[in-house]
Amino acid sequence: MVEINPVLVEVERSGFVESWHRGSVAGLDEGGAMALRLGVPDEPIFPRSAVKPMQAVAMLRCGLDLADQELALAAGSHSGEDFHVEGAEKILSGAGLTADALRCPPQWPLDSSAALDAARDEGGRSRLRMNCSGKHAAMLATCVAAGWTTEGYTDLDHPLQGAVRTAVEDLTGEEPVAAGVDGCGAPLFAVSATGVARAFRALVLAPPGTPERRVADAMRAHPQWTSGTRREERRLMEAVPGLLVKCGAEGVDAFALGDGRAGIVKIDDGAMRARTPVTVALLRALGVDGVPGIDADALEELATVPVYGGERRVGAIRPAPGVFP
Repeated sequence: MVEINPVLVEVERSGFVESWHRGSVAGLDEGGAMALRLGVPDEPIFPRSAVKPMQAVAMLRCGLDLADQELALAAGSHSGEDFHVEGAEKILSGAGLTADALRCPPQWPLDSSAALDAARDEGGRSRLRMNCSGKHAAMLATCVAAGWTTEGYTDLDHPLQGAVRTAVEDLTGEEPVAAGVDGCGAPLFAVSATGVARAFRALVLAPPGTPERRVADAMRAHPQWTSGTRREERRLMEAVPGLLVKCGAEGVDAFALGDGRAGIVKIDDGAMRARTPVTVALLRALGVDGVPGIDADALEELATVPVYGGERRVGAIRPAPGVFP
C-alpha cells in the first residue's frame, strides 16, 4: 500500500481553508539521527537546484578555483540581477570563455526589477540572466581547469558529470536510482530526500578548507549571491546564524545548521509557495529558536505567506495546525 504524505500547509482566505499542500519532511539532530519524520522522506526525489552545492563540491574537487562570491554564485540559483550577471561573466572570462559557451537556456531574470531592466535595455531573455548561469559558467571553467573539452559538458557521459555523480554519492551516502535532465539542461540524479539532508549536514561539518566546507562557508557568507537581494533564502540565512539553505524547484528546501542539525522539505505538488513556511516550522521543531543571535522577528515574518483580497491581507499560507511539535 502506498503511504500518503500528510497535509503540511493550509491556505486560509477570509477564515476559510481553500487549499492545502501535502509533502514529506526529515529533520536530523546534531548526531545525524532522525529527530522528526513526516510522510515518506526516504522515497527518491529529484533535488533540483538543491543539488547545486553538491555540484559545486565536485567542481572544486576537479580543480576549479573561485573566490567566495563567485563560488556562492556557482552553488546558487541567482535572481538575474546585474551583479549576478557580472559574476558569471567573471567566471567565464577567467577561463578564457564567453557567454557563447553557456548551454543553459535563455530566460528572464527571477527578480522582477531585473526582468524589467532586461526587457528595456537588453531586448529580452538571455543565458546570463538565467538563474543557473553561475553554475554553468563554473562547469565550463572546471572543464578548462581539468583539461576536458567544454563541448557536451552537460552530457551525462562527460567526465565532469561523472565527477558530479560521485560527489552526490559521497555526500548523500546513496547510489542514485535514476538520472534525468534539470530545467537548465544539466544532468540530475534521484536520491532520497533524507539523503539530501545528510549531504547538507556533511557540508557544514566538513573540516575548514575542504571543498565541502568551502562551499558551505561561501554560501553562508554571501547569501545574496546564492539567491538574490529579495529572496527568502537570503533572508533565512541572515536571520539564523550559521544556517545553510538552498531551495530547489518543485517544492524542495534543504538546510543545515553549523552544529549538524539538518532538514529537507519536499512539497508533493511542487508548490513553491509552501516551502518556506514548512522550512521555518521544521527549523523551530529542531530548536532553532535557541540559536544565539537569531532574528526572531524576521523568522516569524517568514513563517507565513500573506494571502490578499484586493489590497487587504485576508489570510495566510501557513503550516497546518498540529503537524509540527
